[in-house]
Amino acid sequence: MTVKRPMWSSESFSARFPVGRILYVIDVLAWMFAILLAALLRYEFAANSISWDIFVGAIAGAAILQLCFGLVFHLYRKGMRFRTGGFEDTVAVGLAVGAVGGILWIFSLIFGGMLGISRGVMLIALTIALILMLGVRLIARMMVSNSRRPGPDSAPALVLGGGYVGTHLIQWMMSDPSSPFRPVGIIDDDPNLAKRKIRGVPVLGTMDEIGEIAERTGADNLIVAISTADAALLRRIQNIADRSGLSVKVMPAIGHVVSKGVHGSDLRDLSIEDLLGRQPVETNVSEIADYLTRKRVLVTGAGGSIGAQLCTEISKYGPAELIMLDRDETGLQQALINVEGNGLLDTDAVVLADIREPETLMKIFQERQPQVVFHAAALKHLPMLEQYPDEAWKTNVLGTLHVLEAAEAAGVETFVNISTDKAANPTSALGHSKRVAEKLTGWFGQQTGKKYLSVRFGNVIGSRGSMLPTFIRLINEGKPLTVTHPDATRYFMTIPEACQLVLQAGGIGRAGEVLILEMGEPVSILDVAQRMIAMSGKNIEIVYTGLREGEKLHEELVGAGEREDRPFHPKVSHTQVKTLAPTKLDKDGFMSRLGNSLYDAKETGE
Repeated sequence: MTVKRPMWSSESFSARFPVGRILYVIDVLAWMFAILLAALLRYEFAANSISWDIFVGAIAGAAILQLCFGLVFHLYRKGMRFRTGGFEDTVAVGLAVGAVGGILWIFSLIFGGMLGISRGVMLIALTIALILMLGVRLIARMMVSNSRRPGPDSAPALVLGGGYVGTHLIQWMMSDPSSPFRPVGIIDDDPNLAKRKIRGVPVLGTMDEIGEIAERTGADNLIVAISTADAALLRRIQNIADRSGLSVKVMPAIGHVVSKGVHGSDLRDLSIEDLLGRQPVETNVSEIADYLTRKRVLVTGAGGSIGAQLCTEISKYGPAELIMLDRDETGLQQALINVEGNGLLDTDAVVLADIREPETLMKIFQERQPQVVFHAAALKHLPMLEQYPDEAWKTNVLGTLHVLEAAEAAGVETFVNISTDKAANPTSALGHSKRVAEKLTGWFGQQTGKKYLSVRFGNVIGSRGSMLPTFIRLINEGKPLTVTHPDATRYFMTIPEACQLVLQAGGIGRAGEVLILEMGEPVSILDVAQRMIAMSGKNIEIVYTGLREGEKLHEELVGAGEREDRPFHPKVSHTQVKTLAPTKLDKDGFMSRLGNSLYDAKETGE
């Protein structure tokens, strides 16, 4: 969108004229007018009774003093622009005028009787001069502000939120002629803001009145400027916007606003991830850095969605060495690009290996001597593993055991096994295999006394092969969306959030524990499908396929008999699972459990 710039602007004006000098001339004229008017007022406009020579001298003195104090308070600094009328400028003008007027008044007190000057003239002049100078600056500020406002071609928008973020957003839009949006009103439920104006934009009502306000103002867009907007609130906002015919835009995180301000490119469309995800997790950086900084860190499954993001996050904490292990060479290349900015693959930072091969893993661990291990390698597609449960056993159970044995032999200090909510009261091959992996990890933690622990969470938004990318592709191709059951729900979190909490868990977890990440409220799969279709603007059919073998209607995060405790972090629960020694592994017992609708609490034979 091209916005025509006004013919007059502060930049073009200040480029041609030295603004500091112009302000000084204006201030001198203000003193001249103020002193003459004060004299006329004091002597009731009896001009013949006034010693004009004395007041001309006072004007000259005021001019000299104003220059001196103006330089002291930086009122006329070289290269300044018309950024006048603000709080700091008002204070500086007040101090300078007060100093000049005070000196002239003291002079009149001492020599007024001798010179025949009324002692009240300079007090009146001080007040008039201050009003004139501030008035000129206020007018200049208003002219500059008006010249920088968005043009008529910009889209009218309502701003939801009149707090810190909303104020900065409005300030940007009202001072940028090229802004694609023009704020026409503010929506805020705070009664203290009712009928007020923020940067000249009125607060028009609450969220319940958005439809009426949009119709009255002609707004096309609703910009969410609430730093604490969670998924539930965003879903409510989206529903209101859909009914009101508004497009929803969202702001960046408040940390970005504080450090970098607001720019047009920061505003983006509301995404399905926003409607499912939650607020950024507050992680304790010092706890993470303590066990990662200057340590040799190895990540299995580094080519996957979680593993690759983990590698990116870990690299920020300055490990002595980051070893990325996977059997997927293309995935490793992408992880390397994320971490090192190239995909040359000619570095020992990437290791091509399969966790099903114990001898290979043992050799790698002995050679590289990692101190911290994140085990993200796994098979994760539930229906696929229901068809091929033997593969779940080989990778998720035996593969995990191989990594644990190699880690123990290499003296690994911290071992974090990435698990899933399907391990809580498992009913599928995936759930059972991950449950066994948790129990094996717990056993090694107890045996070594070191931080060998598991982290359990639900579906990760946008991970490779997950629901959202699948839905997006089906929608793009105009194919029906398949939903297993209209009442099915799942827990969701974003990839960055999951990885931050995994790293946090590695800092606060204790030997043998299972840490359960806070997932918020479960989300309806049908609701996600319907929202994605609505956002696409296409007419897409939804087909119900029925629950698949081993699949639950509602997932669980905490298993039967598990007790939750949150001693360190509000979003991380700690629990214990019954451990399992490698010698007690029983493939036949594992296979016999598959397909059971309820989990056997005794868990014998696994």
